[in-house]
Amino acid sequence: GVQGLKVHSKMCVIERMEDKRIVRYGFVSTGNFNESTARIYTDYTLFTADQRVLKDINKVFKFFEINYKIYRYKHIITSPHYTRSTLYKLIDREIAHVKAGKEGFIQLKLNSISSYTMVDKLYEASRAGVKIKMIVRGICCLIPGVKGMSENIEAISIVDKFLEHTRLFIFGNDGDPKVYISSADFMTRNIENRVEVSCPIYDPEIKQELIDTFNICWNDNVKARIFDETQSNQYRKNDLPKSRAQFETYEYYKKKLDR
Repeated sequence: GVQGLKVHSKMCVIERMEDKRIVRYGFVSTGNFNESTARIYTDYTLFTADQRVLKDINKVFKFFEINYKIYRYKHIITSPHYTRSTLYKLIDREIAHVKAGKEGFIQLKLNSISSYTMVDKLYEASRAGVKIKMIVRGICCLIPGVKGMSENIEAISIVDKFLEHTRLFIFGNDGDPKVYISSADFMTRNIENRVEVSCPIYDPEIKQELIDTFNICWNDNVKARIFDETQSNQYRKNDLPKSRAQFETYEYYKKKLDR
């Protein structure tokens, strides 16, 4: 790799012989295989045979070997070369939908957001009328709910038994959501100074699972705290039945396994 450029992406390519031919599989994750953190972190992992994704992952490994060459990627989003520009395009698309009289929405699950350029871009989307929901466990330099700036942005933080480590990007895309899992937060170091990978989810069932788990987290009214301009981080309280996201997520997947 490039000296001084930290590799923060989590991925691998697996090759094996099947019926006397080489078959490749790819693995992309939001977190590491780490003996200590695996028991206490929540993460998403994709194991795929989708050749579109595999071709792009292979290019990342080639970048490590031949790091003077900048590769083009058709499906995954990579830092340090393309994350900011691609996210801008995805956000601009939601803005364009709203200006065309359609619905535009963005849903983000992050560890942190501190890149002022990403904050400003989300403010721009909010002013255009894009509805934005954000679940940010840690640092949040964006101020939601400010009239004329961020009134279309809502943000919460969930701190519970397990550390929320997943990064998930959902863009409305005029009724056909684009969904990515990512190793990157919206921080300058992740966008510009590290190797990061955001991977699209093409399988409809997996895509729906990720949307469902985002909604489960968003509906938390036990451990969720509200980010707003008062910076008081009050627990979200409402009259709905108690919903603790980590417990509800467990039940969600348990029901799937019990079918």
